[in-house]
Amino acid sequence: MTVKKIKIQDYTYVLPDECIAKFPLQERDASKLLIYNEGSIVESNYRHIADNIPPNSYIFLNNTKVIPARLLFEKATGATIEVFCLEPTNELTSSMTQYGNAEWKCVVGNAKRWKKGEVLSLTTAQKDAFGERENIELKAQIKEYNSEGFIIQFSWLPITYTFSEILALMGQVPLPPYLHRTVVKSDKERYQTIYAHFEGSVAAPTAGLHFTDAIFDAFKLKQIERHYVTLHVGAGTFRPVKSEVIGNHDMHAEYFDVSLETLKILLSASKANTFADKKNIIAIGTTSLRTLESLYLMGCKCSLNPQITLEDASIKQWDAYNPSYEAITSEVAFEALIHWLESQNKEHIVAKTQLLIAPPYQIRTVNALITNFHQPQSTLLLLVAAFIGDDWRQLYDYALAHKFRFLSYGDGCLLIRNWCK
Repeated sequence: MTVKKIKIQDYTYVLPDECIAKFPLQERDASKLLIYNEGSIVESNYRHIADNIPPNSYIFLNNTKVIPARLLFEKATGATIEVFCLEPTNELTSSMTQYGNAEWKCVVGNAKRWKKGEVLSLTTAQKDAFGERENIELKAQIKEYNSEGFIIQFSWLPITYTFSEILALMGQVPLPPYLHRTVVKSDKERYQTIYAHFEGSVAAPTAGLHFTDAIFDAFKLKQIERHYVTLHVGAGTFRPVKSEVIGNHDMHAEYFDVSLETLKILLSASKANTFADKKNIIAIGTTSLRTLESLYLMGCKCSLNPQITLEDASIKQWDAYNPSYEAITSEVAFEALIHWLESQNKEHIVAKTQLLIAPPYQIRTVNALITNFHQPQSTLLLLVAAFIGDDWRQLYDYALAHKFRFLSYGDGCLLIRNWCK
């Protein structure tokens, strides 16, 4: 498999620190937009993004919501222990709405100062329903440590609060580590899309940070439809590729949730009778694209095995490169996945994807991708290279030369492969 032989050193570039956007611009849609279309590059900005998308297109956005996943416990000795909540050990939604206790997989900073069996405590105060001051205490204890990290047992009083409410009261915004700064008050709003809805991410789907109600109004005038998928972004999105070849890199897994109704919209867009009738599909962000491609690949599995289990249908790291899927169209794949869901009387597909998109993978579900500029030697840069080929170098060289702002709070690009109209 040629993809496993990719040398990550071939996907690097020099990113000066001054090119990294440490803070967002005052207005979300003021960010610059670099438009790549079949080799040509032009500059625009997000306020005019609707002018660069054909009428009657479909855009797909990731409506996950970032949780304040960083908890800072201070010991009596003065040592600070940072507990970064990654994902619960059981189902996400039930864990966020749990009362009194919860168990999560976590990364622990300064872990050598925290002995197993030792209970850490964090307190705050909140007014209750009667306006009276109410003290809230959160306790954390190491339950287990393994190669994947720490399992932390949380408990709190009063037990009338959910874990989601506890994080909202005590947690901090999980800013990307490459920003090298502390959280400020404005991050609570700005490191979140305006359409964030379902809690579960520990990193923002950053391409969506630029979008505003004014942009959505402009889409509506052009009959550009908005549709949503949910993929809960994990901390692994920031993890650099440390192996020499990509085949030795272990891709992180993330949960996604897509409705049967959305799948039917994808099917409708893919089965138009003529090329001129087909809808342009635009993924807002790499997480949206990974979700759509994961749905296609699940559909391929269902097409080949209609009795497949959910566990086997979930997407592993190298599933995209199975030659058995090459002849399966997106129409056939989505029809098979819809039939599989309906046969089980399910209204949603909830699964895990570990999909790694890299050259020479061929994107099957979208015509265009809107995304930020990504770190050197990252899996996200590999995804961009799979989308536009070696032109990613030209694109990034242009962005650096013309003072575009990089990474999570930075500017973005619209990458077009082939408009239908």
